[in-house]
Amino acid sequence: QVDADGLLSVSAREEASGVESHIEVKPSYGLSDDEIAHMLRDSLDHAQDDMDARNLREQQVAADRVCEAVEAALAEDGAELLNPEELAAIEQAITVVQQAKNGSDFMAIKKTIKALNDASAEFAARRMNASISKALSGHRIEEID
Repeated sequence: QVDADGLLSVSAREEASGVESHIEVKPSYGLSDDEIAHMLRDSLDHAQDDMDARNLREQQVAADRVCEAVEAALAEDGAELLNPEELAAIEQAITVVQQAKNGSDFMAIKKTIKALNDASAEFAARRMNASISKALSGHRIEEID
């Protein structure tokens, strides 16, 4: 239980033996009303900076995930499913994403991720078709439920 003054009270009883214990934890320091008001003002003053920093980090993480996924797919099926020009275009799009990721403009990173997704969409469709064809080869349509 926590009371209005921040005092934490904890009670416990062992069911088997019936032994009970109780402890109270009192805060050893507190914040004054002025300190709390100052902290609130600071948080409001820096809210946009905090949101921008979060957006940047989220886009950097998304960039890493997309690049890793596309690179893994290229390593697995790129040579079979893409001609050299298509492969080069996707690799160039990966490079652009990786360069943008090192910057501080989260919208630029987001745009390069979209460009990479667009550049690799046909490759993804070909991979899906190849996977389905492989899974269905040797089976009749009647066998598939």
